[in-house]
Amino acid sequence: MFLRLGTTAFGGPAAHIALVEDEIVRRRRWITREKFLDLLGAVNLIPGPNSTEMAIHIGYLRAGWAGLLVAGTCFIFPAMVIVTAIGWAYVRFGSLPQFAGLLYGIKPVVITIVAQALWGLGHTAVKTRFLATVAVLTTAAGFFGVDELSLLLGAGMLAALRGGLRRGGVWYLRPILILFTIVGGILALIHLASAVSVSAEVEFGLSPLFLYFLKVGSVLYGSGYVLLVFLQADLVNRWHWLTATQLLDATAVGQVTPGPVFTTATFIGYLLGGLPGALLATLGIFLPSFVFVALSGPLVPRLRESPIAAGFLDGVNVASLALMAVVTWHLGRAAVVDFTTALVAVVSAILLIRFRVNSVWLVVGGGIAGMLAHALCHAG
Repeated sequence: MFLRLGTTAFGGPAAHIALVEDEIVRRRRWITREKFLDLLGAVNLIPGPNSTEMAIHIGYLRAGWAGLLVAGTCFIFPAMVIVTAIGWAYVRFGSLPQFAGLLYGIKPVVITIVAQALWGLGHTAVKTRFLATVAVLTTAAGFFGVDELSLLLGAGMLAALRGGLRRGGVWYLRPILILFTIVGGILALIHLASAVSVSAEVEFGLSPLFLYFLKVGSVLYGSGYVLLVFLQADLVNRWHWLTATQLLDATAVGQVTPGPVFTTATFIGYLLGGLPGALLATLGIFLPSFVFVALSGPLVPRLRESPIAAGFLDGVNVASLALMAVVTWHLGRAAVVDFTTALVAVVSAILLIRFRVNSVWLVVGGGIAGMLAHALCHAG
């Protein structure tokens, strides 16, 4: 299943999570919506690609350590193969393939899938008026560009504080202060680790390439645009391994191919070191996700046993959905741009909600419709 999703999951982390929710919760009923929300909150609290970490978490839940490895690897592998092939073509012919028609039809389908998932998950996550208020405030702050991790942790702390005070009054202040100290320490360490970088020129080699992407995968929060900032500062400005044009092309490949956006690293690895470079860069940037999930996975069920931790997780869950809604709004404005894309979005919504057509087939159909529309436009 994750091999198929990794081959067809276009649209970035929000779309990937919506596709996984459709398969795992709505269709197969492998886990409950409440459990899925807890995993969503957990993956938002650790560095790395959220959708890949969601796949790893679900693999661990379903089949232990073997499932952890199989689910994560199968979700990453198709994108790695596709991006490596594009990297080979780029090195050989000096240009990227044209994806305009494909993405033209896929984007409005993806928006519909994400909106449907948000609606279902929102009904489960927003349990009280207080959590609804937290969701609204987080959404507003997200539109103003407030740091995502700060919003997640802040929402969690608010919900934990309110839950603790309501249940036990001052007796719950001590665990709340401990939680506040831990959260503050995590924020400080992450920002410190993100700021630490080698300023001197580093000569290219496979070992430095692997270690660099291992560092990035260990500290990076946020979208592919945050990844672009890291790569621009180090690989272009500081070490001169890439040109600015090559970096933009690598970012474009990561954005328009299915699967994790972090396969930008695969493309860069191929440009710099051929097939060994592509494999090592991919391993470096994704390996921390497997480690973080392996460490945090057993802790997620225990969070529900403590009222303070459960409140914290509830706050993180609604904040995660709020940030997904912000991303979906921006993506929607770029995806539904004319009558054709609006029609594709409406038809997709009807097929998804009324007839429960598998979302993967909707993505495939949207891509075909987009290529046909693009071809007709150019023919006209």
